[in-house]
Amino acid sequence: MTQHVKSSILRFRLSLLSLILNQANKYLHPDINVTKSTSGMERNFTQEIRMSTQSSGLFARLAQGSLVKQILVGLVLGILLAMVSKPAAEATGLLGTLFVGALKAVAPVLVLMLVMASIANHQHGQKTNIRPILFLYLLGTFSAALTAVVFSFLFPSTLHLTSAAGDITPPSGIVEVLRGLLMSMVSNPITALMNANYIGILVWAIGLGFALRHGNDTTKNLVNDVSNAVTFMVKLVIRFAPIGIFGLVSSTLATTGFDALWGYAQLLVVLVGCMLLVALVINPLLVFWQIRRNPYPLVLTCLRESGVYAFFTRSSAANIPVNMALAEKLNLDRDTYSVSIPLGATVNMAGAAITITVLTLAAVHTLGIPVDLPTALLLSVVASLCACGASGVAGGSLLLIPLACNMFGIPNEIAMQVVAVGFIIGVLQDSCETALNSSTDVLFTAAACQAEDARLAKNALRS
Repeated sequence: MTQHVKSSILRFRLSLLSLILNQANKYLHPDINVTKSTSGMERNFTQEIRMSTQSSGLFARLAQGSLVKQILVGLVLGILLAMVSKPAAEATGLLGTLFVGALKAVAPVLVLMLVMASIANHQHGQKTNIRPILFLYLLGTFSAALTAVVFSFLFPSTLHLTSAAGDITPPSGIVEVLRGLLMSMVSNPITALMNANYIGILVWAIGLGFALRHGNDTTKNLVNDVSNAVTFMVKLVIRFAPIGIFGLVSSTLATTGFDALWGYAQLLVVLVGCMLLVALVINPLLVFWQIRRNPYPLVLTCLRESGVYAFFTRSSAANIPVNMALAEKLNLDRDTYSVSIPLGATVNMAGAAITITVLTLAAVHTLGIPVDLPTALLLSVVASLCACGASGVAGGSLLLIPLACNMFGIPNEIAMQVVAVGFIIGVLQDSCETALNSSTDVLFTAAACQAEDARLAKNALRS
């Protein structure tokens, strides 16, 4: 009897294994028709396996589907939910908060490990393109400030200076901004990681990377493996972007709406118009100057796959992992983009330069202060310098407006009211500013890398 039971169990296991293999074969090769008679119990197992296979196939299709299309679906659903049920939309804000929090959590570690691994494994004689990228960053920021000056004179805006900005203390001058940047560079590495101080993280990552160049291969491989592991975690977080953006959009529309923006419609048109002109005209011209071919495929790719994320997360730091993933997708040099993209998140601030310039000149027009051409050009330079230091100031570009207003003798009380206006329109202004800033980081990196690749290919053909 015992032998009979063992034999039955063995036949059952073999039958189950056969069914599993059969279903796996059908899933992997759906064009092959395999028929087999099964008993009632086997058919039940077959149905369960088929349901499991279909479920896993659905998750596979979602995981491998177009992320941009999924984000658009999340965007539309978020808008619809905010229109249908305000309490439910506010509750979904947790999804957006978790997504942005996950990106912010992984970004400092990603920057530290990628930069450190890149420099530690850098081969002697291997060239990077940091210098031309940095030049593009500075030129792009100054061009954005100059564009904002032109737009502000063509379409002068005025403000209702009646609100206050609270107890926020802006920097007293450009010296304080530069001092803040220098102090950020010598920050404790643990503190820099905890506070997402990317200037300090870059300094420590570069220093440790150069030190590890003298380490043995085992140590370098370990650092590289950890870097790859962090990159995998970043890709995992990014796959949840549609859910996160769904929560961000629905909660933002439910809690703030856009009613407060209508009073500053002209100011917003000037701000957003400047940013669109820079994104779709100025930046493509700079990219064309580098790659000598149609720049718009690259420009639109960066706007679609980087700018969209940044628009909704409203955080250049949170968008660093997204830009890293896009740079890898574009097959850029890892030694270059692992340094240039975190660097761009701290110094490439075209959107911030536009915000500082437009709001400052709006205050100037409101108070009737005359501005000549040399002063306007000087404002472009000051706004560019302020924008490059925006990452080292709590509150970002808005709190650097009083510094620019000081050029025209505008009292600090009025300047802080201008800052308050910036906070009112921040729902749209900050989103557009971050989208321009962050997408330009990867755009200029790609342009410099592709220009260098083209130059090397041309030299190879000549030789």
